[in-house]
Formats: sequence, structure tokens, C-alpha cells
Amino acid sequence: MSTILRNKKLEIKQSRYLSMFLILLIMVNTIGSSYAASYIINPNNTKVSFAIKRFKSPAMTGGFYQVKGQLQYDAILKAGDISLIIPINSLDTGSKIFSKSLKGVDFFDIERFPSAHFQSTSWHFNKSKVTRVDGNLTLHGVTHPISLTANAFDCYLSATAKNEVCIGAFSTTIDRTNWNINKYSWFGLSKNLDLNVEVEAMKQ
Repeated sequence: MSTILRNKKLEIKQSRYLSMFLILLIMVNTIGSSYAASYIINPNNTKVSFAIKRFKSPAMTGGFYQVKGQLQYDAILKAGDISLIIPINSLDTGSKIFSKSLKGVDFFDIERFPSAHFQSTSWHFNKSKVTRVDGNLTLHGVTHPISLTANAFDCYLSATAKNEVCIGAFSTTIDRTNWNINKYSWFGLSKNLDLNVEVEAMKQ
């Protein structure tokens, strides 16, 4: 009989410990999520610039503007998430003829693919510094993973905006033929696109 009572008491203790553990786990998750902040991308100060090299000629440059999206950033938990919608029709190279050519069916084909999309999958840190953001780039109807090197990323209280603002500068190089943008890739126009992403986001 005493053995049965001891076993019952042990079961009650174990049940209490399990309940306490679950409560603590819920508290930790709640505290962690309370630090997470949501930001809205400012399209007026967010753009994707590109450069494409030509054989024995200076690189041709341009950019996509009025980029929209969302940012989630948690400096304490060292976690982030960013989603960018890039309007291809906003492309501007400074040359109407060249811009029109890039918007056509041989390159970005804006009639069929009016926008590109980047969705992050993981953020990498060195101590508190953001070093790299991995994600998927959907362009020209094709999705491939890319890695963005974080050249700068910081969040601060803006006296002008009277709100918390995050700014970032990222860069990468992609092989445009992976996204089925093949025109002139073997005739002097490099298949590599150098991309620079400038982001500004305001806390919601």
C-alpha cells in the first residue's frame, strides 16, 4: 500500500513539474515575441539598382523604384524577415530607348511579369550585426534562392519621422540566365547582374 502511495505522490510531482515547465515555455515565447517589431517599407527611399557589363564598354546601370514590402526585425532574438515587391515597370536607366528595350519581351517582359518578389528565408548575424540575408527571388516567373550581403543595416529613432526607422544596404550578383533572361548573353552583354538593394522601413 505504501508503495502505491509513493508512486501516486511521484506522479503528482512529475505532473506539477511538467505544468511548470510548460508555463515557463509559454512565458519565454511570449516575452520573445513582445520584442518583435513590424515595419512598413518606405517606397520613396527603397530601390533596387543594377549594373550589367558589356564587352569592352562601361557597365550599363539602372534601377527599380517604388519598391514596397514588409519588414520584421528582432534585434534581441537576432531574427528578421523581409518581403519586397519590385515593380518592373518602374525600371529606369536614364535612357528611354534602353529602358524600353529592357522592359520588352527579350528581357524583363513587363506585360507577362509586371513585378518581381524577394522573400527572405534566413538572417545571419555576427554578434549583433546583420551580415547576410538569404531568400528566394521570383523574377520573370522563375524562383531561385539568392544571398544578399549586408553592407549596412541599422535601426534607430528618427528625429525627423519621430518614429523608429530601419535602413539597410545589401548587394549580390545573379546569373540572369537562371531566370530565363537570356538575350545577348553570349554576344558581349554579361549574363551577370550586379544588384544593390537600398531599404528604408518605418515601424508600424
